[in-house]
Amino acid sequence: MPRTGGRRLAAFAALCLVATLSPNLRAQKPALIAAAANLNAALPEVATAFERAGGLRVQLVFGSSGTLTRQIQDGAPFEMFLAADEEFPGQLSAAGLTRDAGAVYAVGRLVVFAPAGSPLAVDEQLAGLGSFVKSGRMGRFAIANPDVAPYGRAAEAVLRKRGLWDALRPNLVLGDSIAQAAQFATTGNAVGGLIAYSIVLGPGFAGRGTYAVIPETDHPPLRQRMVLLKQAGPIASQFYAYLQSEAARAILRKHGFSVPA
Repeated sequence: MPRTGGRRLAAFAALCLVATLSPNLRAQKPALIAAAANLNAALPEVATAFERAGGLRVQLVFGSSGTLTRQIQDGAPFEMFLAADEEFPGQLSAAGLTRDAGAVYAVGRLVVFAPAGSPLAVDEQLAGLGSFVKSGRMGRFAIANPDVAPYGRAAEAVLRKRGLWDALRPNLVLGDSIAQAAQFATTGNAVGGLIAYSIVLGPGFAGRGTYAVIPETDHPPLRQRMVLLKQAGPIASQFYAYLQSEAARAILRKHGFSVPA
């Protein structure tokens, strides 16, 4: 409990500081933030609220957590990294590239999605997918690449648990990120996919298909950690603190994430 209270106090202090920052800081160039692709709807909204609160701006770059990690290791000038898991930030922390171990800012969910007109029936236990595979009529099925995308690893875990991984492998189309997997799943070239709940709830997705939320027990928890990198400036530090405020947490919840207590 003391640690939770400490985080909230720090977030409140950060909001107060944002409101009183000097014009010189507001005039600085936006902080460069690397973010997992499943945040492409929620994080711009958080960034807008952050700017409204204190006039500070951030520049968001989205990609798969694995790809962004490699870019940071290669010297990309990011100041902060919001991953879709804990493993990739841990690699950066172990390499001495971060200020500290960071904090979990959200927990994501996975959904099975079928675009409008698809013959695939969706359900949380993937019974419809299993029946469709057995029918011999199975088309392409989209997931993120498990090698670089945590949501791809979660999708693989779900398919393995349901005994569908081996049968589906020839039909899988892999996105470089969960956002690209979602594009594949909605184009009509695939019968469906396992994609992020936050993307399905994002703008432009309404009416594009049907989905069912996968039980959290079907895959390792999608605990998403953020870290400040060694070169982080004051704006990135303030954005990091703002993400732990209730204002930011409310936005994340609206986009399908749960947030740590």
